Amino acid sequence: MNRGLLLRFENLVQLRGACWQLRALSSRKVCGAPWKRLQLSAHPVGSLLVHPQLQQKDRSVSAALSQCRHLATKEETKKKKKKIPLTRGEVEIRQKMTVEELAQAMGKDVDHIYEALLYSDINLDSIEPDSILHEDHVKMILQKSGMKYKSAKVKEEKERKNTDAVKRQVVSCSFWLLPPADPAVLTPRPPVVTILGHVDHGKTTLLDSLRKTQVASMEAGGITQHIGAFLVHMPSGEKITFLDTPGHAAFSAMRARGTNVTDIVILVVAAEDGVMQQTIESIQHAKNAGVPLILAINKCDKPEADPERVKKELLAHDVVCEEFGGDVQAVNISALKGENLMVLAEATVALAEILELKADATGLVEGTVIESRKDKGKGPLTTAIIQRGTLRKGCVLVAGKTWAKVRFLFDENGKAVDAASPGIPVEIMGWKESPSAGDEILEVESEQRAQEVVAWRSYAEQQEKMQKDLEVIEAKQKEHRLEYEKKQQKLAHLTWRQRKAVLYKANKHVMFSRPKERTEMEENTLSLIVKGDVDGSLEAILSILDSYDCEEECKLDIVYFGMGDITENDINLAEAFNGVILGFSVKANESIKKLADKKGIKIKLHNVIYKLIEDLKDELSSRLPPTVVETTIGEASVLDTFSVTVGKNKIPVAGCRVHKGLLDRRMKFKLIRNRDVIWKGCLSSLKHHKDDVQVIKTGMDCGLSLDKNLEFSIGDEIICYEEKEVQQTTSWDPGF
Repeated sequence: MNRGLLLRFENLVQLRGACWQLRALSSRKVCGAPWKRLQLSAHPVGSLLVHPQLQQKDRSVSAALSQCRHLATKEETKKKKKKIPLTRGEVEIRQKMTVEELAQAMGKDVDHIYEALLYSDINLDSIEPDSILHEDHVKMILQKSGMKYKSAKVKEEKERKNTDAVKRQVVSCSFWLLPPADPAVLTPRPPVVTILGHVDHGKTTLLDSLRKTQVASMEAGGITQHIGAFLVHMPSGEKITFLDTPGHAAFSAMRARGTNVTDIVILVVAAEDGVMQQTIESIQHAKNAGVPLILAINKCDKPEADPERVKKELLAHDVVCEEFGGDVQAVNISALKGENLMVLAEATVALAEILELKADATGLVEGTVIESRKDKGKGPLTTAIIQRGTLRKGCVLVAGKTWAKVRFLFDENGKAVDAASPGIPVEIMGWKESPSAGDEILEVESEQRAQEVVAWRSYAEQQEKMQKDLEVIEAKQKEHRLEYEKKQQKLAHLTWRQRKAVLYKANKHVMFSRPKERTEMEENTLSLIVKGDVDGSLEAILSILDSYDCEEECKLDIVYFGMGDITENDINLAEAFNGVILGFSVKANESIKKLADKKGIKIKLHNVIYKLIEDLKDELSSRLPPTVVETTIGEASVLDTFSVTVGKNKIPVAGCRVHKGLLDRRMKFKLIRNRDVIWKGCLSSLKHHKDDVQVIKTGMDCGLSLDKNLEFSIGDEIICYEEKEVQQTTSWDPGF
């Protein structure tokens, strides 16, 4: 456009020169001088005669004009050669970019990325904003968007130094794995005894009788649902630390955790029931941990008790009692009446003396978390068994990905204590967050060191998770790439226009339902918010939910799980995901219940785990569509066929006899021939002799015609049935 303006300007100057010549001729001021023919350079529309004086003036103008044109042309050339700044045209890419990061780098929204991937080998249903994209797919998206890319400079990441806290060199010492210690500092410690057995065989009642307490009466449903650690003082002055584990099938992980920190296992078997499922599992836990057994045959006071049968049944599981030539002590007891309990205690003390249980009470503390919970006033609390060192107030501990500066220590009765030596159960207060049950407790030198350890463990877990996620993503991408190649092979014979048309039709519903909106179109899903009183309870519930295998009926999505009572945040979360709140041994105050009612949120609170699972199964069943069940009301056989004329149409009629139930014209009917259903529908008429009737009973003859012009055959069966909608029940079996 600038060039055109310059050409116009040049023409105007030439025209001005011509006007000056005409003026000179008219005034005759210029004469005798030769005239020269001038050719216009820009647009040769003709030639002009120019006087020499005027030509000199015009030369100065032309010189200025040519200089201006030269500058303008040079400027245009510079502009053409000048590169566009790398703002929108070029995108910096790097490895492991997520969908969201790529969208931000391109200056687009996430939906633009999904649209670019629509006809690719990636399954859009598996892509989320935080999903990592392969480098080839990133380049493909940029090419489709008309953008250039450049690779970011890879920063060499220095290998992070391992700052984890670990034990010293470990050797076997009794049934705990502890660092070697000077024999001079080793002191005797109480044995840790775990009580195992089937549910309702009297484990907690036995412990109550030894402690002279009533723990069993306070347990929901009369069954233990937490792992408990107690220190029992024997009349002889000996101390024994008991771990009472749940016997219910849902708490297998708790029983395994109990055997991992124990010295002796007391296997409780009811004399009238014998060996049961959890009895066998408990024997296996003890064998895996390499822990010796003492057999306590309980409920021997009952008339139907048969201790000898119990001993013989245990032979099949490699538990051989002393009277059969084995090394397992067997004691017949009655926990309820307190019979032979001292004999059992003496057998335990005698076995502990043989094991020579000693520990190092000096140095840094080491232990194991038995259970963890949250208390409104005290915050996160853990029950732990100390295995080495002496725990005191002010110690800095690390467990899992959290740490604590010990503020208070409590015994099993809630009484504050100053210290806890090896083998003693203690409740620890001062944790930043609740550690998981089974985590190893290690003492460190300072709070700064504890933070270093937690930071390293979080980093290591994150790296491990990223590696696993990357492997899963690569496997899925490979799978989808193979599917994509198969689809392309099927379309290979088509032209590119035909292929685009076929793909458009196939993906039309995906195109118009973007990922943000697709959540509304998802299949039936039950979202859960799970709250428990202690970490072990949550572990058991989540373990049961992991066994859910009926995704084709109703999807199960655990949105959140945690410890503590139901809060307003739980209600808001359930509202956002249209979910249900499951609470185990927790509470919801009146204001929370009112808020839940107002928002239509279901809160299901239970203190017994199998009741909670039953309620969950009912909730899953309620979300299934009802099924239609056919109930047969009557059956009739076709004895003869004929037809009647109605207007110009001939209608087939069957002469039938009812041999079971009755035929009701208001119900539905089906016609069966050679065991195949060839028609379903309603009757157009039902007559007895010449009268229209509603019902034909057993033994009566009738004539009937269908709402469809269908020929009958002698021997056909007419079935009268009623359709009822019946609520489906989930086929999920949690195993108990």
